[in-house]
Amino acid sequence: MSNFASSFDIPSWFDSEQLTGMLRGIEKEGLRVRPDGYLAQTPHPSKLGSKLTHPFITTDYSESLLELITDPKTTPKETLNMLRQLHVLVYQGIPEGELMWPLSMPCMLSADDKDIPLADYGSSNTGKLKTLYRSGLGIRYGRRMQTIAGLHYNLSFGDGLFEVWQAQTSAAQSQTLTEFKNEKYLGLIRNFKRLTSLILYLLGASPSVCPCFVAGREHDLEKLNDSTFYKPAATSLRMGKLGYTNSVQEHLDIRYNYLPEYVDGLRRAIQTPHSSFEKLGLNDADGNPIQINNHILQIENEYYSPIRPKQITMSGETPTEALERRGIAYVEFRAIDLDPYSDVGIRLSSACFLEVMALYCLLSDSPDLLPEEEDTLAINLERVVNEGRREGLHILDDGKEQLLESWMLEHLERMQPLAALLDAHYGGNDYRAAVALMQGKAGHPESTISAQVNSDSKRLGSLWQLGFTLAQQHRASLLQQTLSPNTQAKYEVLAEKSMLQQTEIENTETEDFMEFLQQYR
Repeated sequence: MSNFASSFDIPSWFDSEQLTGMLRGIEKEGLRVRPDGYLAQTPHPSKLGSKLTHPFITTDYSESLLELITDPKTTPKETLNMLRQLHVLVYQGIPEGELMWPLSMPCMLSADDKDIPLADYGSSNTGKLKTLYRSGLGIRYGRRMQTIAGLHYNLSFGDGLFEVWQAQTSAAQSQTLTEFKNEKYLGLIRNFKRLTSLILYLLGASPSVCPCFVAGREHDLEKLNDSTFYKPAATSLRMGKLGYTNSVQEHLDIRYNYLPEYVDGLRRAIQTPHSSFEKLGLNDADGNPIQINNHILQIENEYYSPIRPKQITMSGETPTEALERRGIAYVEFRAIDLDPYSDVGIRLSSACFLEVMALYCLLSDSPDLLPEEEDTLAINLERVVNEGRREGLHILDDGKEQLLESWMLEHLERMQPLAALLDAHYGGNDYRAAVALMQGKAGHPESTISAQVNSDSKRLGSLWQLGFTLAQQHRASLLQQTLSPNTQAKYEVLAEKSMLQQTEIENTETEDFMEFLQQYR
């Protein structure tokens, strides 16, 4: 049950030319908060357009949880550049004094779940269904958990890479290019799952929470002080039992060994009722729907996974239908905490590192991932979430206990030549610098983001004070940046157009929502 081959060699057919056509995009969530740190209760600002139809600025779970989405770009710098533009637009559009919260974990939530407003997508059936899905998440898991914010890094490789690779692989001659790509992307996903602990240690930034987040919940956190709970050596509580976990989903056994198996696993979960969700009922006392269905998953996106295979959906298509028809177009890395020290939630070094790691996961051998190994990976994940920075921490590798530090350094060492190839392709030394930075963090836990969050929270008096201080700094630096008149105009037209699109959808619909929902169910 070896996680990875014990050595890694760059395949002989691979050179920097095969990196042509790589694309990456970012989806970044962030809560809007009032100047006192409490969740904003204002509606999504109309200046930002319609959250139903705007391609780049929308909301995730809550009306106050912004989601910013970049176009796919040809370099990480361009992606971060567009993400920064979207942040500038947000600050131009939100009410005076509101801030974008820079931490993954929320602060200052009121004791009442009802004070977390569900995102409202208007009166169309599609819009109402989106809100109903969120209502279902709220009654299933509590709204507080849904206010956790994160960042998704989406990445695809050019067809040229797969074409050259397929030509070199005698066993792949009978496959279509799409089948070959599916197989290789799934191999990347399995290896990424094997390395999730590395990401949590290096990029984890949620070692602590505000007391409101755990009020009324059982937990084993310690007090950093009166207004912050933490674990002294934690890395990413967001990714552990306190965050996005879900005991219902733990036993789903959704596998990533070949695409039909993955699709079937997801569909099974959407079609299987779950007793605890049946007890909640489909409708409230007045007959208003409160969840889409009472199944393990209401829709495919409810499945929490640190990484997902993705294909762009057409109108009326579910994510699995898109995958089935056109194969995997890109992968979505989801195990990433917001970096509170960056004004856009992620630094260039982290973006470059994720790309080196993705390439490493793609080109390394990737045996099938079976439940036994998944169980081991879950043990490793919990260890690193809760005490990743503890000196002498061990994880399980190939059935044996191994020092986390030496395991990380071994993988980072093997990534170096790939970083050099990426630099050769893009020019500069961003990728090699990123890997060197991570090697430094692997050997020095005190230099990780999670260690920095704890020491700054101590210094400033609380996690909330740290979040608030950083939010104000980011706001000031973003508002100093201006968009070119051309760019500004382009976004203003987009916002207006999105409003018109929403109105058009609402005006052309005749079907009653309950009938629409019955068909959907």
